[in-house]
Amino acid sequence: MPARSDQEVADAVVARVLARAGTAVQHGSSEHTDYDGDQLDLAERLSLRRVAGLSTELEDVTEVEYRSLRLERVVLVGLSGAGSPLEAEVSLRELAALAETAGSQVLDGVLQRRRTPDPSTYLGSGKAAELAVLVRAVGADTVVVDGDLAPSQRRALEDVVKVKVIDRTALILDIFAQHAKSREGKAQVELAQLEYLLPRLRGWGESMSRQAGGQVGSASAGMGSRGPGETKIELDRRRIRTRMAKLRREIKEMEPARVTMRASRKRNAIPSVAITGYTNAGKSSLLNRLTGAGVLVENALFATLDPTVRRAQTDDGRVYTLTDTVGFVRALPHQLVEAFRSTLEEVADADLILHVVDAAHPDPEGQIAAVRHVFADIPGAMDVPEIIVLNKADIAEPEVLARLRLREVHSVVVSAHSGEGIDELAALVADQLPRPGVLVDLVVPYSRGDLVARVHASGDIERTEHRAEGTALRARVDAALAAELRAVAVTAGA
Repeated sequence: MPARSDQEVADAVVARVLARAGTAVQHGSSEHTDYDGDQLDLAERLSLRRVAGLSTELEDVTEVEYRSLRLERVVLVGLSGAGSPLEAEVSLRELAALAETAGSQVLDGVLQRRRTPDPSTYLGSGKAAELAVLVRAVGADTVVVDGDLAPSQRRALEDVVKVKVIDRTALILDIFAQHAKSREGKAQVELAQLEYLLPRLRGWGESMSRQAGGQVGSASAGMGSRGPGETKIELDRRRIRTRMAKLRREIKEMEPARVTMRASRKRNAIPSVAITGYTNAGKSSLLNRLTGAGVLVENALFATLDPTVRRAQTDDGRVYTLTDTVGFVRALPHQLVEAFRSTLEEVADADLILHVVDAAHPDPEGQIAAVRHVFADIPGAMDVPEIIVLNKADIAEPEVLARLRLREVHSVVVSAHSGEGIDELAALVADQLPRPGVLVDLVVPYSRGDLVARVHASGDIERTEHRAEGTALRARVDAALAAELRAVAVTAGA
């Protein structure tokens, strides 16, 4: 059989992506289990899913055009570069899932094989002209590019296709804007949006170059109106920088509360476990399975943005916390990494990381690499012990699971949906949690039952005995609790 041309390969990739489009949008509730609770947040989110004319763009705090993202009918654009067709297909399929999560309808796609993007229009001039014909034929109102566009590239491509063009970063930022719920999350997303927007301000004609000062009208303009002034676009940039500075201050002011909560857990010697991984890998489902937390579970990318902390307990009675964190994605926009740095520090401060991997994904190794790439940007995250949790075992291929287990020695196979492997995971977590190192052998008076309860919650008890003068304990605890116990025991003995 003759070898297929690059165009035929590209067309076949696009056809497969379109055939599977729709998987990122919630269809019914078959993915939920009894451990997920009532999922009231999901009903609220679905009721607000993007519809024609509804948008989540930034409020127009100045008169500049903010390029609202009303994603409704889109055409995807990607480059296959020097990689394999499979890599191009995985990337384009993820772009389709992102677009659908944002509430749009994917109509068609274009994939061009070239090593580097065209510096002018991202695509070559011929392919850009083909894209313009395709956009008109299918009736699309937006083109979504699977990459980062320079402002000049976006403008040049828009001039060719005559519809709005956005890149992958803008699409991810729009999803974050829809899903953020907490005050801190909303501030982080707005900061990331403004950082992305600042170099991309665009105006038309004289309205953006007219100066606010100087002899604008007549001499009657009066004092304060004369001088060189600044153009309108300069004024807009200054306003955006002012808003960004205010958001950074607000986020910094919110940080002490998070630090205080973490310090409280450390002071009480409660170990922490961070659930992290690629977006839509099943992190929230796993948290619900382990703790019955009932947090939102949705078959969509970036369903969880705000960290959720829940308590759990090992079989031998030790208490620890589980934190569900924001998911990662290939080439996560640096604006988001910076804006969410305070949230991502939950990972670095954890005693153990559960790195959840979608074992049914076409490229699970790529997902693992993408998450670890983000870890490298978080000081201390690479030093935290890690368990690779190969999730969705009920639908993954056995040979893929075997390959991943061979590659990742410290791993466990589970299904948050069916419950397979959950007991093994819980036992592995209990074994990996840090154990207190100070041995105490003393009697605690019955009036200090609170200290005994703390030993049961965070210590490793070897022997207990109830005596007339109090509770005799032989256990391993942290240094701070050991000091409190010894002080009370000495006082009781005296």
